Amino acid sequence: MFNKRVRIKEVLEGDLLNREITVMGWVRTFRNNQFIALNDGSTNSNLQVVLELGKFDESLLKRITTGAALKITGILVASLGKGQKVELKAQKAEVLGDSDAEKFPLQPKKHSLEFLREIAHLRFRTNTFGAIFRIRHSLAFAIHQFFNQKGFVYLHSPIITASDAEGAGETFHVTSFDLENPTKNEDGSINYKEDFFGKPTNLTVSGQLEAELAALALGDVYTFGPTFRAENSNTARHLAEFWMIEPEMAFSDLEDDMNLAEEFIKYIIKYILENNREDLDFLATRLTEEEKQKPQNERSEMRLIEKLEFVTNNDFERLTYTEAIEILKNSAANKKKKFQYPVDKWGIDLQSEHERYLVEKHFKKPVILINYPKEIKAFYMRQNDDGKTVAAMDILAPGIGEIVGGSQREERLDVLEKRMREMNIPVEEMNWYLDTRRFGTVPHAGFGLGFERLMLFVTGMTNIRDVIPFPRFPKNAEF
Repeated sequence: MFNKRVRIKEVLEGDLLNREITVMGWVRTFRNNQFIALNDGSTNSNLQVVLELGKFDESLLKRITTGAALKITGILVASLGKGQKVELKAQKAEVLGDSDAEKFPLQPKKHSLEFLREIAHLRFRTNTFGAIFRIRHSLAFAIHQFFNQKGFVYLHSPIITASDAEGAGETFHVTSFDLENPTKNEDGSINYKEDFFGKPTNLTVSGQLEAELAALALGDVYTFGPTFRAENSNTARHLAEFWMIEPEMAFSDLEDDMNLAEEFIKYIIKYILENNREDLDFLATRLTEEEKQKPQNERSEMRLIEKLEFVTNNDFERLTYTEAIEILKNSAANKKKKFQYPVDKWGIDLQSEHERYLVEKHFKKPVILINYPKEIKAFYMRQNDDGKTVAAMDILAPGIGEIVGGSQREERLDVLEKRMREMNIPVEEMNWYLDTRRFGTVPHAGFGLGFERLMLFVTGMTNIRDVIPFPRFPKNAEF
């Protein structure tokens, strides 16, 4: 069998001394025709491979270049040199894939994140992105594990849909028409009846509405998949394609929603702290070095590990939007005009700077805000008895602001229909959604968490394009 390899992580952490093993990986560096730093992606740490001088052909040694792939069999021995506890004394060496050292873009030096985005197909081989994508895997696993342990059913909601969920209208259209010559009606409008699905369709912006359908039969469900927004936003916080986690719970109210979301966030962050500490420590060191380049007033108040433990170790503060507005209005930051967006009246949509003030300066713990003005929230959120607010909740975290948005859903058919008409949501087209309110409606609630936003928080990265393998944004759909 070709592949009897031992992963380098296992070699470095296991008890394999004085045993013959086979490893495979890519060359990071090759020194003095003798010492190879080999990495296979299982860890950021390299395994030192030692080639005995004079034992290997000169032609083979010339092919051992940065980026080349090797298969090495040898005896693992204690290292006498500094920097590593063990090293592999090579008995056989084979080049699996050559790499032209002069053309390989990843030389043994620091590369900017901007440069690495241009070669996203190769950036996985760097320490930074190795750490990021191992953490991304672990986060995804922890998410599924959490909901599975809670008895939730994983629902695959559709990627192609005729609904835009939020009524935002910023969707990517799906069609089989020849765009140069689409089928048209006599009045010149597009004849969607002749299109593949027989109606206008788009890429989903959320799996929530479909999750509600399933929750009102299966009890507790969650979706975790790609969503799409056609916003022309070329910022460090926006993507055109991103992943969303959206649980939905029947027989639940806003308090149940908050309790689940808080437990969920603490669980997955604790999982990463316990299972990806090496990668987190690397990213924490990287972030500290990056912060040193910033002016003092722009540096984070908490280091990465401290910030994550801050979330897992504190009960989240819960307060109403109205209470938050009063705190912000009366804050020294607002009175001294330090906010870019002044807080002057009830009803405004809170900005990231306001959310971070509440978390980092005022309460010094994560915050859950509830009961937002209905005018700034979606049609499906349950209206409170005051007629002004809805049973919505946002969770605010240090360094980033809003990380979770959720609500109790409006289960009363008459109230929901009225709200949909007020917000110009097509009631007839949404008949399938309203059926859940006609036949055995129950109080239910759910929330949404952007996976990449969570990744930014956990890794300390500042650009959302650096926490997804192949970022999609305006004028860019490479790879």
